[in-house]
Amino acid sequence: MAGEKKYFYGPVPSRRLGRSFGVDIVPFKVCTLDCVYCQLGRTTEKSIERKAYVPAQPIIAELKDALDNGLKTDYITIAGSGEPTLNSSLGEIVEGIKIITNIPIAIVTNGTLLYRSDVRSDCAKADVVLPSLDAGDERTFKKINRPHRDISIEKLVSGLCSFRKEFTGQIWLEVFVVDSINTGIEEIAAIRAVIERISPDKVQLNTAVRPTAKAGINKLDERKLVAIAQSLGGNCEIIADFPPAPDSGPYEGKVDIGSNVNFAAINATKTLFSMLKRRPCSLDDICSGMSIGRNEALKYVTNLLNKRVICSEEKDGKVFFKVVS
Repeated sequence: MAGEKKYFYGPVPSRRLGRSFGVDIVPFKVCTLDCVYCQLGRTTEKSIERKAYVPAQPIIAELKDALDNGLKTDYITIAGSGEPTLNSSLGEIVEGIKIITNIPIAIVTNGTLLYRSDVRSDCAKADVVLPSLDAGDERTFKKINRPHRDISIEKLVSGLCSFRKEFTGQIWLEVFVVDSINTGIEEIAAIRAVIERISPDKVQLNTAVRPTAKAGINKLDERKLVAIAQSLGGNCEIIADFPPAPDSGPYEGKVDIGSNVNFAAINATKTLFSMLKRRPCSLDDICSGMSIGRNEALKYVTNLLNKRVICSEEKDGKVFFKVVS
């Protein structure tokens, strides 16, 4: 893609959507929640007020540029650095995207604003909506999601139920499990009861595989995930790690890229930095998302590490790279 992307990032590998071309439509960490497991860190502005943070026109123009330059992706995904339904231009953005491409549109949302009819109307314009549900009771909801004071678990659930009645597309409900918070027998039973009320097309079980906002949030092992998936019902699937790039090998540390950096390398480095602003990525994620080999990815990573604009962090024996706060 020509030029630096301001609103879009990727395509990045997604465990839920394959190759995802993300669009960021709210400022960094403006959200209705402050989840303990968030890979982007703590929420900086907790809000339920919808604003036109980013208008549709520049987003559509940037997407058209990407399409003209051969964009290949499975989904255009509205997600990014905060809660996308807080952008009051969401419906206009979705409509504008549909005018210029047939690539399906996904909205990744925490679902907390779906009690509002305008939010449901905006989200219903997408092909797939991926909301979250991490608790079936108020106590657990507050402990794991740390919501805005005006958001309750029943408001979240009622919104999801209303959206299910109105939306003809796919709803893929993510349940993020955090050990010792929402993994007990009572907590899982409460979540299952809510799932039965919502009736999503899929339930996708997730756990912490990337660095988290709160320290000490550990991923569950496969045995526990399988048991919880079985408890949640037949349409529940475990979201596996994205497979490594075909040519991946052991991490070999820093590589000197030298002083003669061409324009292609500069653009690739900008693309990588844009990816890492929105989510921590492993080297395999970078290879898959940018469709490049491991050695090439190491060049760009090393360049950013040397400039001290990104850093590395290990999570469960795997190295992730992220932008320095």
